[in-house]
Amino acid sequence: MTSSLGLVMLFLSCAIFQAFLVSSSNNGGLFPDLYQFSCPEANEIIMSVLEEAIAKDPRMAASLLRLHFHDCFVQGCDASVLLDNSSAFKSEKEAGPNKNSLRGFEVIDQIKAKLEQVCPHTVSCADILALVARDSVVLSGGPYWEVPLGRRDSKRAYFNKANANIPAPNSTIQTLISLFNRQGLNEKDLVALSGAHTIGVARCVSFRQRLYNQKGNHLPDATLEKTYYNDLKSICPTSGGDNNITPLDIASPNRFDNSYFKLLLLGKGLLNSDEVLLTGKVKKTKQLVKIYAENEAIFFHQFSKSMVKMGNISPLTELKGEIRKNCRKVN
Repeated sequence: MTSSLGLVMLFLSCAIFQAFLVSSSNNGGLFPDLYQFSCPEANEIIMSVLEEAIAKDPRMAASLLRLHFHDCFVQGCDASVLLDNSSAFKSEKEAGPNKNSLRGFEVIDQIKAKLEQVCPHTVSCADILALVARDSVVLSGGPYWEVPLGRRDSKRAYFNKANANIPAPNSTIQTLISLFNRQGLNEKDLVALSGAHTIGVARCVSFRQRLYNQKGNHLPDATLEKTYYNDLKSICPTSGGDNNITPLDIASPNRFDNSYFKLLLLGKGLLNSDEVLLTGKVKKTKQLVKIYAENEAIFFHQFSKSMVKMGNISPLTELKGEIRKNCRKVN
């Protein structure tokens, strides 16, 4: 009886190990159940902090999702975006796309501190960003997906790459496709991940050009719906008010759904980089906007797939990188 039980246990161990190898090979060495035994409370701790933070400030969900995106597009998903300035490097927080714009760092600090109390030196800051992005979407009414884990944290920040790699709000469709391709992401990923703009806000400075001088001729962007255009002018004057904010999705600003795509079809996309998915004369992106506007389930499915794909951009694994004790500085 004992020997047969031993054989069963051996078989189960081999099966689990084989599943680990298959999963991790498909996800660049990352594995969803990595903390199952080393830090089983990790998901619960992250979710409890997030629930409180998003209840206080619903906009925080979008801010935390954006942190993961801005991390992954700069030298891979390695939590380099969280590092403060040091004598060795300039922080990515100071880069153009991030300065006075990225937020949510205190929530990450709070999660990291709690995790360090329960399971010290176990959960990386890069994995925290990936899990927080997923849970922020779920808490906003969006889809759930399994997050492959095992990223390690970088030992430096990449200020110049942050300026070069993160798409600007006034990007053309060709620039967007090129920047996404550089990260191994295709047009399907571009449109699905842009759907993250179903939650959150943007500052006046990021869409003023569309209102007053879209093509350098002192005229507005002709694709903007008239009433929406007039509403935006009241929020964003020709000068001043750079930090005035408005929702990216005016229909349901705090709910993760497909209304972002429906609004694009009505000429109510806020940023140029939103509107060009439809009007940029690329057949594939235009088709996808229409598909996602019609079918939320298809959008949710592709968004989940694209988030996993983005989360697998050049992770530091095993002996590369480290597990920071404090996400703001290297050990």
